[in-house]
Amino acid sequence: MQPTMADDRAALEAFNGIARLFPLPNLVHFPGVDQALHIFEHRYRQMTADALAKDQLIALVLLKPDWEDEYDAKPAIESVACLGRILDAEKMDDGRYNYRLHGLARIELKREIEVPGKMYRIAESRLIVETPIAEISESKRLRGVLRESTLARFEEGGRAHKQIAGLFESESPLGHVCDMLGYSLPLVLSLKQQLLNEANMAARVMILAEALKWPPKPADTFPPTFSAN
Repeated sequence: MQPTMADDRAALEAFNGIARLFPLPNLVHFPGVDQALHIFEHRYRQMTADALAKDQLIALVLLKPDWEDEYDAKPAIESVACLGRILDAEKMDDGRYNYRLHGLARIELKREIEVPGKMYRIAESRLIVETPIAEISESKRLRGVLRESTLARFEEGGRAHKQIAGLFESESPLGHVCDMLGYSLPLVLSLKQQLLNEANMAARVMILAEALKWPPKPADTFPPTFSAN
């Protein structure tokens, strides 16, 4: 099933601000991006079952550094997460799940709450309203800046170079292009989280464009291969 803009709007309108949290140590999710997930821990099986029975929504959030010693408890997490909607869920005979999570929106996590009987973490949150790029001419200029910075990192004529050039030539809004690159390029997690945190589209584009001017270069793969979660 492919998500539609109408489906996304309806899901966001129905969101009540109570976010089921799925903290991960090595992934920053972005709006407009689909992430394949494999769910095996019992607390996240419960989370998935609850989401499927109600609004199909969960939020992926990055664990802060030094999470290892507290993974089974409540290690520190970032304050901005990506709210997503479950698509194509498959429940296996042993209770595990496979599904895609379609990113919907940035959310700010305000405070965690305890809900009796729930093994997974839950937080009160608010949807983050993005600041768009006001002028069409400025959007075109920034698109060119980001295109030049990104393509310079890949060998001209290579597969990745062609794919990224196609992304910039598509009708995808610049905000989505930036989020897709932030998700797909092999950048350090702290930079990916910085891009997720930034609600101002113009500022987000410039953060990524400036970061891409410095070595090391990303691998010549777009999008990269991700391991199952």
